[in-house]
Amino acid sequence: MNCRCCQSEEIKKFGSYSNRNRTVHRFQCLRCGKTFSESQPLAGVRIASDKAALVVQMLCEGVGVRAAGRLAGVNRNTVLNILETAGQHCGELLNTRLVNLKVSSIEIDEVFGFVNCLEMNTDPNNPKDQMYGDQYVFLGMERTSKLIVHYEIGKRNSGTSNDFLRGLKARIDGRFQLTSDGFADYCGVNYGWVKQIFGEQVDYGIEIKKYGLQDLFPKIKRHRETPVVLQWLTRKALIGKPDMSKVTVNHMERANLSVRLFNRRFTRKTLGYSKCLRNHRLAVALQIAHFNFCRVHSAHKQTPAMAAGLADHVWTVAELLAMAV
Repeated sequence: MNCRCCQSEEIKKFGSYSNRNRTVHRFQCLRCGKTFSESQPLAGVRIASDKAALVVQMLCEGVGVRAAGRLAGVNRNTVLNILETAGQHCGELLNTRLVNLKVSSIEIDEVFGFVNCLEMNTDPNNPKDQMYGDQYVFLGMERTSKLIVHYEIGKRNSGTSNDFLRGLKARIDGRFQLTSDGFADYCGVNYGWVKQIFGEQVDYGIEIKKYGLQDLFPKIKRHRETPVVLQWLTRKALIGKPDMSKVTVNHMERANLSVRLFNRRFTRKTLGYSKCLRNHRLAVALQIAHFNFCRVHSAHKQTPAMAAGLADHVWTVAELLAMAV
């Protein structure tokens, strides 16, 4: 442990105090004389740690903010306070743990969501409205371990695509295979941002799907009852020599379903959508950390972090919140 003022390692114990969760030890720096307390899980939350962990568990199981408050017996503002503290912690944890990863195949895709209102109800000339409307979650997942390696939140445009791919590259060590859909910013003219950011240091292929309406009852034209089916599919190798049997985004699209299933903010046609972009980002960070370290995946009967060699057991929510970053 280092001094929080001068970062010196020359410290000594300086008493302790007890709160409702634990005994907190205090320390004094021998160099500058400043005193400080050891870090605590969810230090900004004033309720019992087990109840805070319960709230986090509910938020990661698709329960809304107000419903979590009713079930846990706490105020809605307390739930938002837990979300803020836990989301910040999980974001820092992902940034420190998901580095120098050895991966073989990455699939990338985007999940649609919106903040405050739909894009059609925003004013493009109002700077404040840039934080409202459509806000996509860009996700990159390792095919075998199901580990969500990187994510980015923003408009579905060139700028966010650039930031996402650069962040993805920074987390991975070595050559790997990359697969995406036909999104133009990825694979457009001269292969888009993928070519500019990764160069020839990646094996890149795309999968393009065409969906359409299947008219089972020609005499009855009702859109709600007309199923959407896959009409055709094509795969192309753009950079390097990707394994064409692995050029698919099906696994990433299944992870998109998990995002919608376990995060109330992405449930369609409800009032659970995010009202501000900050809480939207915190909720996504919290869910991805829980997905990587706490949720056992049915594909390999362990957490994605265990399958990737980043953990040796299934973390509890309490462990996730208390883990040092």
